[in-house]
Amino acid sequence: MLVAQAVNTPSGTQLRPIDTLRETVRLAAGLTENKLLGNDAYQRGLVAIRRFGERIREFDPANVRAVATNTLRVAKNASQFVKDAEEALGFPIEVIAGVEEARLIYIGAAHEVPAVHGNRLVIDIGGGSTEFIIGKGYEPKLMESLYIGCVSHSLRFFPKGNIDAHAFKDAELAARREIQVISGGYLKSGWNQVIGSSGTARALAELIGNNHFNNHGDSLTMGRVHGGSGLITHEGLKNLKKHLLKHEHVNQVDLIGLKDDRRSVWPGGLAIMLAAFDELGIEAMEVTDAALRSGVLYDLLGRSQHHDMRYVTVGQFMQRYSVDRDQASRVGQLATNFLQQLPKPEGESRADNVALLQWAANLHEIGLSISHNGYHKHSAYIAGNADMPGFSKNDQARLAALLIGHTGKLGKLTNNPNFQDWRMLFCLRLAQVLCCGRNDTSFPKVKVSEHDGSYLVSLPRKWVAEHPLTEFSLLKEAAEWDRVGRTYQVSFK
Repeated sequence: MLVAQAVNTPSGTQLRPIDTLRETVRLAAGLTENKLLGNDAYQRGLVAIRRFGERIREFDPANVRAVATNTLRVAKNASQFVKDAEEALGFPIEVIAGVEEARLIYIGAAHEVPAVHGNRLVIDIGGGSTEFIIGKGYEPKLMESLYIGCVSHSLRFFPKGNIDAHAFKDAELAARREIQVISGGYLKSGWNQVIGSSGTARALAELIGNNHFNNHGDSLTMGRVHGGSGLITHEGLKNLKKHLLKHEHVNQVDLIGLKDDRRSVWPGGLAIMLAAFDELGIEAMEVTDAALRSGVLYDLLGRSQHHDMRYVTVGQFMQRYSVDRDQASRVGQLATNFLQQLPKPEGESRADNVALLQWAANLHEIGLSISHNGYHKHSAYIAGNADMPGFSKNDQARLAALLIGHTGKLGKLTNNPNFQDWRMLFCLRLAQVLCCGRNDTSFPKVKVSEHDGSYLVSLPRKWVAEHPLTEFSLLKEAAEWDRVGRTYQVSFK
């Protein structure tokens, strides 16, 4: 966990770390063969999160962001763990996609390493996944997340800590096969700086430096990253591998600076790093402490300063799928007006819900680029499964549910126990009905209200009489809500 203070500097806002809390939990090691998070790891995670919660208990929720990565992307019982973890922490936890993790890692690293002319390559080996990012300045351009990590790789190739040359070769080849898939595009893009971030890179740099495996000192062709953790060279990695293979078990390895909490997982991390160096032709890498945690805070800071990446992503999707921007704007403005008329439940973040509602309005017709028939299903599939920088998995799930529910039968959502956004769906569907003419005809004053899950829509009788198709659609809409057990009344006054 990282606690930092935002400080204005001549070069822009920077984060000044105030407190850092680290606890070794190894959730990835707790995954069973059936992709369930085992009880021991489950409880270790909750205990650590509960301690973190005590540290930030008095923080403004707007200033806190918690994210979960690979293990909770794949664990079948992730939703229950996240629910328990949120209760322990006292704040929402977002499960983020691999590409979103890569984006945030790059942002964090880019803010802490020296500026470079041209592209920068950042590699982050985590417990269950490894992220590869090429960017320029603060902007990531190529982002990939591969399912190879120091914990999962160590468990797979070095079970119970046993080491031999054949297993290490298999571990390297397995990692190279994964990296080879993305290497072509990365090599074509090129880079002028290579950065390693997070625990594995930091641990390898310390082992290489403490045991003089670089043979050139830490000043080889480059300086130490500001606030960083040293240097990794290809030669240093190969020397580290030679030393490792002199032993038959990780507990026998005698290296200066090898920490007990890293002993069981660093062989897998070493194999992945060597594979990356070999496959991408890397000779040396600078190491920084800044990565995902810093990136999450910089991204949160950007949201507070109206630089929310999610708006950029929605705009890109609208362009990519040739969205009718006028229609999206009409639906969005009307739906937002309806939501603002409804009472604000306790605990609701109205600003967040307004943003989500507007994104749903902007994207509700992206499926038309595939087919008119069932377009809402295509829209929902794209929103739920595409890489959407800035969005968490939960953001995308909520967005997809609104898109699939904005037209047609509501029964498909009554079977979704996680769907809670009925009020927003009411607003979106009503706006879509009223905007079906796809023109800028001025609407009368439409009043909406809600009480205990029952909705009331009130329109001027004279206007309704002049728009019989809209009247028919509104009555049909009311009947659809009645079918799922929700009262929906339309009155003409």
